[in-house]
Amino acid sequence: MSWFHDLVNTLLDWIEGLGYFGILIGLMIEVIPSEIVLGYAGYLVSQHTVSLTGALLFGFVGAVAQQWILYGIGRIAGRPFFEKYGKFIKISPKHLDIAEKWFLRYGNGIVFTARFVPVMRQVISIPAGIARMSFWRFTALTGLASIPWVVLFVLLGRSLGDKWEDIDDKAAPYVQPAILIAIAIMIVYVVYKVLKRRGKSI
Repeated sequence: MSWFHDLVNTLLDWIEGLGYFGILIGLMIEVIPSEIVLGYAGYLVSQHTVSLTGALLFGFVGAVAQQWILYGIGRIAGRPFFEKYGKFIKISPKHLDIAEKWFLRYGNGIVFTARFVPVMRQVISIPAGIARMSFWRFTALTGLASIPWVVLFVLLGRSLGDKWEDIDDKAAPYVQPAILIAIAIMIVYVVYKVLKRRGKSI
């Protein structure tokens, strides 16, 4: 896997060279995981290459813009596009099936809660686009869910400095409880939707 390590290093050098726009584009295309890009952005803050405010702002915009892309493709090209090309962006038909079921069954609110669930974090944007969910509502829910993710990894990257590559280990104590809380919120939301649906059917 030395080639992948070399690729990551090349992309990080590219991000550093472009500064804020490197962070933005790196998150939009996500060739490497967003937590690595955000952690590296935090490292750049520690090196005074970029400001903390700039890293957070461009990190936030990049995280939301990536979901705009998936939403837009879903809205314009539909599911057939992802069935054909999804493997190139690590989106399998199985994940797409789950995301579609969640969205159709539980509605727009699932766009927020699913952001904290691994894999579903990205895939949920696709059925939202296919269903032509309101763009502004989609953006608002996606933006609110992206804030803690961006802030966490940028600040951790800054605090780790030269040791920013250890960010996965350092983030685990924060990410795992966040996932559990998100799952709990999702369960409450699902129960609410089910009870509301049953109330209407009575």
